[in-house]
Amino acid sequence: MNELSVNKKGKCPVMHGSNTATAQTVMEWWPKTLNLDILHQHDSKTDPLGKDFNYAEEVKTLDFDAVKKDVLAVVTNSQDWWPADWGTYAGLFGRLAWHAAGSYRLADGRGGAGSGNIRFAPLNSWPDNANLDKARRLLWPVKKKYGNKLSWADLIILAGNAGYESAGLKTFGFGFGREDIWHPEKDTYWGSEKEWLTDGRYSENEDRTSLENPLAAVVMGLIYVNPEGVDGKPDPQRTAHDIRETFKRMAMNDEETAALTAGGHTIGKAHGNADPSKLGPEPEGADLENQGFGWINPKGKGHGFDTLTGGPEGAWTSNPTKWDGGYFDMLLGHEWELKKSPAGAQQWEPIGVADSDRPVDAHDSSKKSRILMTDADMAMKVDPVYRGYMEKFRDDHDYFSDCFARAWFKLTHRDMGPKARYVGPEVPSEDLIWQDPVPAGSTNYNVDKVKKAIADSGLSVSEMVSTAWDSARTYRGSDKRGGANGARIRLAPQKDWAGNEPGRLQKVLAVLEKIANDHGASVADTIVLAGNVGVEQAAKAAGHNVSVPFSPGRGDADDSMTDAESFADLEPLVDGYRNWAKADYVVSPEEIMLDHTQLLGLTAPEMTVLVGGMRAMDTNHGGTKHGVFTDRPGQLTNDFFIGLTDMAYKWEPAGANLYNIVERDSGKTKWTATRCDLVFGSNSILRAYAEVYAQDDASERFVSDFVAAWTKVMNADRFDLA
Repeated sequence: MNELSVNKKGKCPVMHGSNTATAQTVMEWWPKTLNLDILHQHDSKTDPLGKDFNYAEEVKTLDFDAVKKDVLAVVTNSQDWWPADWGTYAGLFGRLAWHAAGSYRLADGRGGAGSGNIRFAPLNSWPDNANLDKARRLLWPVKKKYGNKLSWADLIILAGNAGYESAGLKTFGFGFGREDIWHPEKDTYWGSEKEWLTDGRYSENEDRTSLENPLAAVVMGLIYVNPEGVDGKPDPQRTAHDIRETFKRMAMNDEETAALTAGGHTIGKAHGNADPSKLGPEPEGADLENQGFGWINPKGKGHGFDTLTGGPEGAWTSNPTKWDGGYFDMLLGHEWELKKSPAGAQQWEPIGVADSDRPVDAHDSSKKSRILMTDADMAMKVDPVYRGYMEKFRDDHDYFSDCFARAWFKLTHRDMGPKARYVGPEVPSEDLIWQDPVPAGSTNYNVDKVKKAIADSGLSVSEMVSTAWDSARTYRGSDKRGGANGARIRLAPQKDWAGNEPGRLQKVLAVLEKIANDHGASVADTIVLAGNVGVEQAAKAAGHNVSVPFSPGRGDADDSMTDAESFADLEPLVDGYRNWAKADYVVSPEEIMLDHTQLLGLTAPEMTVLVGGMRAMDTNHGGTKHGVFTDRPGQLTNDFFIGLTDMAYKWEPAGANLYNIVERDSGKTKWTATRCDLVFGSNSILRAYAEVYAQDDASERFVSDFVAAWTKVMNADRFDLA
């Protein structure tokens, strides 16, 4: 008899839980194993549009005016299933855009609105993002209409702009061009806490600047700071310290922070008219019948008057649908006392506020709404620096509007990178320093003559390759900053970074700058060309004639175009490719190498071939010989992999991040190595790649793959070539 006919429910055909997040993966048995998943975060297999789809070109075919008109129509078209406050979604869409963009942090450029990642876990289910699932669903008809020509990432920010414009703000501009991702960025580090709204990210709780890097938010699951105060205890002055540190880590100064806080609370309201303990689970934890909706509220209708979003309840101004100066009149013109919302959240309310200053309820015109300020708002009142800006904004509404519009533009466009990536009729003509502007470079010069001058200059392979690598390795795919374009390696702070070996750098630059000047090329192009010449010379010495692809057109930035302070976060503290670490860190060198590799947009095989080639060409920082497993350094050979996998040797620890490679027969030390060398032999996945290049038939493949990966790094910031 068939077993299924005996057991009504049947025998499960797969292991229970094997396809859910609760399943224990095989690798969990070995928690110390290097996890390469971050390098496969956006595997092409997850992209339904295919490798030939180019969003940067598709979005240019949009009818931009029609899209804007349709989005503006959605703002004031209230839906019964999620009614709009006062008949407008301006506040909701402003919050959607704000929270999509607000996850950006300067330290590694991750987060932000540039990829539509708020559609996926964990961001789609952060407590601070409650009910933004409804905002995205309200926008679905627009996304459906325009299809693949309009990304979710662009639509979300466009909706925020439309919300503010409908309220009366003249926005600074808008750039289309954000390309959607199709899979959660589950390997992005958002904090070590295992429970929502808990805090384990301060080495010293009283020192609020000790917030763990690269994080910016103060608590797991929040975008910025706790609206009820530090650790949920109202204290506006302490909260001001948190705000200053958090917004600094988002690349905002005090004036921008003040403008964003005031402008963010000039429209819309907070929703706290329910018991938080009764809410259903967040979207990622909800049942199938909820179809992607979370935080289902069983109270009353579950929306409108009964909405629960975060805890505080009320509006900040008397006219929460209008772009005006009411926020400052309310904040600065009243005394405040602590009260609790219906949801039990701590909030500040004005003492003796006139009934005429309270707006009507968002859903019942026969009632009046509460007026509130969060602890973050009160910080704007008590902190002397922030208060100064509040008073200035109150006295000059046009100045406030301009400050907010610019700060909002920066918030929502910061992670898009250079203006060259912006598309559409509302792209501002003004170049902003945080966009890292680079002037157009010349293409009207003889590339072959420049290459010959470089080859005849007397620079070594190591000097040429190392300088080009150092110039390009700053690129971050997260926020599209850094890279070789602009030749900012000549400028502060990069010219003085320890990882760039300032002495060697200045020697090489002196030679290359003269060549660039003599031939009418940019220094940026000449640096990259020098690296290519070095690779070609190294390959030829190993018996391979190759021509490294090159595209001219890079420009040279100057100090006036460079925000030196913000570039400090791009400084490499560990570079596994040049086998260097500035200091010993809690995180292992190989883990930091993976992080760097992911920011460069490289795959695990590309990382492998690049490391092997860099070692063979003797490009280690400071000329160290760690990992240079070859008797012919300076040649582009696969000797690194041959030596790594040769069982004639054994491997012995010799100190912190140092190993001896010892001949088994003689007991003599043949070579030395670091963790960033030996990981390619110890990790089973990386060893599989290393073995490909160690094989007897691998020589040509190795050189070809190295050149392809090298070119990818050199061109990573060439958005004009996409």
